[in-house]
Amino acid sequence: MVLTVGVDVHKDTHTAVVADELGRELAKRTVSATDTGHRALVGWAARHAAGERTWAVEDCRHVSTRLERALLGAGEQVVRVPPKLMAGARSSARTRGKSDPIDALAIARAALREPDLPVAEHDQSSRELKLLVDHREDLVAERTRMQNRLRWHLHELDPGIDPPARRLGEIGLLDALAARVAEQHSGMVARLAGELLADIRERTLRIRALEREITTLTRQAAPRLLELPGCGALTAAKIVGETARPGRFRSEACFAMHAGAAPIPASSGRTDRHRLARGGNRQLNVALHRIAVTQTRLPNSLGQAYYQRRRARGDTTMEALRALKRRLARVVFNLLQPPTTTVPASQPTAA
Repeated sequence: MVLTVGVDVHKDTHTAVVADELGRELAKRTVSATDTGHRALVGWAARHAAGERTWAVEDCRHVSTRLERALLGAGEQVVRVPPKLMAGARSSARTRGKSDPIDALAIARAALREPDLPVAEHDQSSRELKLLVDHREDLVAERTRMQNRLRWHLHELDPGIDPPARRLGEIGLLDALAARVAEQHSGMVARLAGELLADIRERTLRIRALEREITTLTRQAAPRLLELPGCGALTAAKIVGETARPGRFRSEACFAMHAGAAPIPASSGRTDRHRLARGGNRQLNVALHRIAVTQTRLPNSLGQAYYQRRRARGDTTMEALRALKRRLARVVFNLLQPPTTTVPASQPTAA
């Protein structure tokens, strides 16, 4: 039996109700709208809705996006329920009044009544890529904190020891610093510096191994995405992991809205002024931004030509970059589709 978990989302709390195939309430739970609350909600659902289950989340992007990402990261299936469908389910219910559990049950029943709602879910390759990319980013953040502490210890030992910026991830430099500290200095500060150097070295090797593994998996999961100028393996892996099945989007415009790359009007008196969107999946938006910035720097590339053409028309730097990101969202969406429906990567970028 497939159970449905309806979730009524709010800014501070999320209320979930487990419903069976007939729409009967089996359990309910309210948690805080935080990462800790999201983890608690997943654990609760695993106990009360064991086996195959689908999460039906009210489609309120400004408060449901983080919950949706947490559920997808946990390997769950998620459908978005438009509020108008929930309202219809609530009006036909026998329960009077309005509360968070009543709304959550109405959301679950609406999802049961509308089986064709697009499902957001990871397949094995996209979930593995997301897990690996997130793990690598955690290791990079840990290494950065260690590098910052190491610099202060090295400065205390000898102000003349000042490693070049962005080079504390080089194995040769780390080994040379470790040998210098061990030979010329003693005491607690030198000991801590040596331990930090060893930890940074170990994490650097793990990060590099993860990058090689991510590159191999990305070539298998999205080989044509790697053909897009400016899109490296890590960026492509981020896109695959954050998209969670491109077929759930009705069109490339929906994908662009999800990525926060769709234009937003910036003036009530003019229709030719737009600004960058601050909503949507920010991780996906960062990936598109990285591709766009790289393309603006590639000599004789179509992305650079389009960016310069927008600048010549009077767009500011951010306006031209926003326009390029919107074009890239279309390109990326097409490249994520099956080969028979894919548009060449170079065409839309310069349109």
